[in-house]
Amino acid sequence: MKQAALLGFLSAANIGMAFLSQWYVVTAIGAGPETDALFAGMALPQLVLAVIGGSLTHVLVPILSGESTERRRHDAWGFFLLVGGFFGALAGLLHVGAPYWVPLTVPGFGADTLALTINLVQIQLIGMVFAALNGVQWAAYHAQQKFVWAEIASLLSGVISIALLIWALPIYGVVAAAWIASLRMGLQTALLTSSMGAPMLPDLHAQSIRVAWRRVKPLLFGTLYYKSEPVIDRYLLSSAPNATLSLYYLAQQIYAAGNQVINKALAAPFVPLLSSLYKSGNDVAVRRAARRKLMEVTGLGMAGILFIALAGREVIDLLFGHGRMTSENVSDLWWIMLWLAGMFIGGVAGQISSTVFYAAGDTVTPTRMSIITYTVYIPGKIFAFQMWGTQGLALTTSAYFLINLLVQVRILRTRNML
Repeated sequence: MKQAALLGFLSAANIGMAFLSQWYVVTAIGAGPETDALFAGMALPQLVLAVIGGSLTHVLVPILSGESTERRRHDAWGFFLLVGGFFGALAGLLHVGAPYWVPLTVPGFGADTLALTINLVQIQLIGMVFAALNGVQWAAYHAQQKFVWAEIASLLSGVISIALLIWALPIYGVVAAAWIASLRMGLQTALLTSSMGAPMLPDLHAQSIRVAWRRVKPLLFGTLYYKSEPVIDRYLLSSAPNATLSLYYLAQQIYAAGNQVINKALAAPFVPLLSSLYKSGNDVAVRRAARRKLMEVTGLGMAGILFIALAGREVIDLLFGHGRMTSENVSDLWWIMLWLAGMFIGGVAGQISSTVFYAAGDTVTPTRMSIITYTVYIPGKIFAFQMWGTQGLALTTSAYFLINLLVQVRILRTRNML
């Protein structure tokens, strides 16, 4: 309980730093074309984060857990260098091709907003590489159940970034926000690297790398597909009125913040525990722990939505209702959050149901299930947006997350894993 409380506090502080930076940008610049360009430019880095968080981390934590210090250091550095090389090359290709592929993702933007988006995307691709490296580092720390330092490193980089943003944004505008976002990822990588031990060259023939590749393949490509939702959202919302894309993104980020707090305080420490229970063959303890954690997290998610419904409008107005944010912006943001309620509940609870599969070494089932539901969901999402605009988009998203959760729980119960 003490560790959960401390991790919850540190996670909340970290997310508070990220939220503060977005709050400062929106209130200083105002929700409009510049913030639309900034948040649209974040789509690809966020997709990489989702892929890393949804695949690589879940695969590496069980592999690195329970290993000797030397073996774990060797494997962690091997994964670090391989992932860094891959995403470095990918970032270079995307940077060169940005003038060609970015316009395809935001067809509704005008010429000036599009040019700004391309510039911001190229800057944020640097942060994408560091974000991928951070995924390996977090997995190494979590495998050792050293959760606190990873959070502290993120908090330190966040504090430095906020200070730089307050200084640079009034001078250099929204471009400064993009550079500082990438810098924050780089600072976090440097802080986490200092405690990983002496660097080691990867052994491409190591058993751990072969096992990781076998497990990560279905997740990597599957997650890349069904986590592409932010790109589709930006594509659709680029044709919506100015500021709609920014407000929709803010609503998603507020829920993502709550999701991360719950994940780091409750779900992340649960992964090595459940992995150890699976390795010991204690199936009864696995089911009991999984059921308890699922109920606990679902209850927290529902309580959060109740708070948004009852007091969210006033809280949003307190936080955002000044600067260049209008009262209409505040009202629209609150309604979007209500429409996205199912995304939050399904997201926080889905972390636990997915963890049960990953801890057992099964990365195929949740990935295959998500691919199927996502394939059905995307046409429905596009249709709902064309018919009912932002409300249809948000409500369809809520339904998708809840359905995914229910299907996962059904499969787990059928297999006697929950």
